[in-house]
Amino acid sequence: MATGFTMPAPDYDRSPITGWTREHWVAFADQQLLAVRPLFSPHKAAIRLGGRPSSSGAVSDGLEGFARTFLLAAFRVAGENGSDPHGHLDLYREGLIAGTRKNGAEPWLPITDRSQPMVEAASIVLGLQLTKPWLWETLCADEQSAVASWLQGSSHSTCVDNNWVLFQVMIAEFLAGAGFEFNADHIKHGLGRIEDWYAGGGWYRDGDNGGTGDFFDYYCGWAMHLYPILWAEFAASRHPEADDKLEVYRQRLITFLEDHIRFFGANGAPVFQGRSLIYRYAAVAPLFMGEAICATPLSPGQTRRIASGAAKYFLDGGAYDDGLPSLGWFGAFEPMTQEYSGPASPYWTSKAFVGLLLPADHPVWTAVEESSPLETADSVQHAQAPNYLLHSTAGDGIARLLNHGSDKYYAPGPDDPLYRRLAYSSHTAPLFSRHPIDNHFAIVNDDGTPSRRARIHRLAAGPGQAASWHAPVWNCSDDPADSPWQVATGTASAGGYELRVHAVVAPSGAGLTVRDGGYALAGARTVQDRDGVLSNGMLHTAIWPLSGYAGKGVHRTEGESPLGPFAACGYLEGRLSGRRSCFASLVYLGGEVPAWVPPAVGPSEDFSLLDDGTQVTARLDLGLGQVLEVLLAL
Repeated sequence: MATGFTMPAPDYDRSPITGWTREHWVAFADQQLLAVRPLFSPHKAAIRLGGRPSSSGAVSDGLEGFARTFLLAAFRVAGENGSDPHGHLDLYREGLIAGTRKNGAEPWLPITDRSQPMVEAASIVLGLQLTKPWLWETLCADEQSAVASWLQGSSHSTCVDNNWVLFQVMIAEFLAGAGFEFNADHIKHGLGRIEDWYAGGGWYRDGDNGGTGDFFDYYCGWAMHLYPILWAEFAASRHPEADDKLEVYRQRLITFLEDHIRFFGANGAPVFQGRSLIYRYAAVAPLFMGEAICATPLSPGQTRRIASGAAKYFLDGGAYDDGLPSLGWFGAFEPMTQEYSGPASPYWTSKAFVGLLLPADHPVWTAVEESSPLETADSVQHAQAPNYLLHSTAGDGIARLLNHGSDKYYAPGPDDPLYRRLAYSSHTAPLFSRHPIDNHFAIVNDDGTPSRRARIHRLAAGPGQAASWHAPVWNCSDDPADSPWQVATGTASAGGYELRVHAVVAPSGAGLTVRDGGYALAGARTVQDRDGVLSNGMLHTAIWPLSGYAGKGVHRTEGESPLGPFAACGYLEGRLSGRRSCFASLVYLGGEVPAWVPPAVGPSEDFSLLDDGTQVTARLDLGLGQVLEVLLAL
């Protein structure tokens, strides 16, 4: 697919892996900004991309287009110390004046309670803060007052009780620094709320969801870490506690990045998990912030390798069609978007360009690229706060997330493929189907409806393991608190293999079918099946029965994967045998055909499973010193 961009020639001396340097990032920013110029409204207060509007409406979407591309322009111009050869800021200055002028031709929507303009105002004030000498200070007093008056709508408004509190922090801080009336309580409240949501290990929850469920995702990096650090930098001259808070945020970011760097495959792709994935490589923003405040476990060459790899993955993969980003992963794929997603929403990729604030002589730009930790050695790492098992393999560069803690559960509510699957990876995506099957364990009731994984409750697990339990439900309206059923699941992983153990407590379910699904592969052509190993030509995956299963099959579908029109996943089936039944499977995902395959039939000396009534233990010897063990406490 044509990108509409002409990038500099790759520099494989400085960047032997991606070929990208700072010049590529500057060019990428410039060309995105030039691509939207024809879509400016006459007075430049909106950028109207067309397409399906968000739930906030087309007028709000036009402001979103302005705000998010302005943030990109701000990083680009501030990073070049005001150099603006394409005149980006001239256009945004004109639009800023038109949008905030009372009774003007293109007024922006006011900032009111829980309204989308509050979100976009945060990008605008961040852009104004960064470009203050070249934009804000060139406005006359009346123009500055008009901008401040519009921003002060936030001072009298309530916001969503999640990362939105940080938008009000940023707006209030800008007003304070510019000498206008501001809501000091918003700063205190917002910074206080993120303390409520800090879960340890560098991880923040994005809100407390009324205490009914947890969800962790990329917002932890591109919002919960990004904004507080920027606030502390901006507030240092005004707020006596800013330096102390910055040190707290710095220590948390160091710890967070120990996990976050495991979320990027060698192909550049972030692990496909969580909402707002159309923001794509915005996930690299905390990597650059780590360099900016000396809070990273990476070398500068590793940081640039991961960040450039992610941006290049989407550019080369077709995420931009004639210069404009789609609502999808590569091409448009509406099922993965949220109702708040509009045509300009993908421009929150602008956050990745925070790296341009690091000057050209910073080591992140001058060092020779180095392989990421994922590319140099296999790894299994437990992220305790979200209860993820992060498993990566150097040979094929695949990053995997085995999920035992993030559910985004609202009672009641439908299954969310972006949060409740058993596993995710950098090279695969969940199927957006009516009923979950891939990377999902289900009890199938008499009418053929599979159960859903509702609220995920953590369980203790041994080293290199993760475990959880849930009360399955069958309908969106069912409340798991009323369910007498329980499914406990434990996972261990090594070398591209995952040992899964499920223990089902069934009040009266003897005879019902259970189903365990593996990874879904997708592509432009039909996924091939060779002796139970599925392949799309680049990846191979399989799921094998170890205990409790008697049948297997392949689920094929079209139009349900953002990675290609054709998709397939393997699955196993068994039956409940009494009040408690145990099942074990082995799942594989890799770039090569699996080197070890369990025996086709009958018991195996390589595998053992024991249920003593209080816990289930399973052990599988993969050979060559690789042993997978799961201890599942009931």
